[in-house]
Amino acid sequence: QVQLVESGGGAVQPGGSLRLSCVGSGDTLGTYPIAWFRQAPGKEREGISCISSTDGDGTPSYADSVKGRFTISRDNAKNTVYLQMNSLKPEDTAVYSCAADSVWPLCGSSWETPNNYDYWGQGTQVTVSS
Repeated sequence: QVQLVESGGGAVQPGGSLRLSCVGSGDTLGTYPIAWFRQAPGKEREGISCISSTDGDGTPSYADSVKGRFTISRDNAKNTVYLQMNSLKPEDTAVYSCAADSVWPLCGSSWETPNNYDYWGQGTQVTVSS
């Protein structure tokens, strides 16, 4: 069983950047596909990026809303998955959470479905405002 803790959120102006971290404990994070989700007030949880386990194909997936601006990556030595967020917009404001899938090694075609993930962090707030 893996525990996930996110950090790196905060307040930033439009056009700015943040890097979120998802640190795993209790297990090797590299054995899990890890996804980032976000949820804004009054909206459904949205899957924004996924990276397969180190045994998978390694190809990341992105939602159209963040493609070209966000980059997901792993540092297995630190048991951490990162989400680099550039060119932030006010509509990126949300609580961002990471999640781990204990069943499949890859980010499959339904990677954006929250119910596919077994372990979740507590979330970190990102606010983009001028």
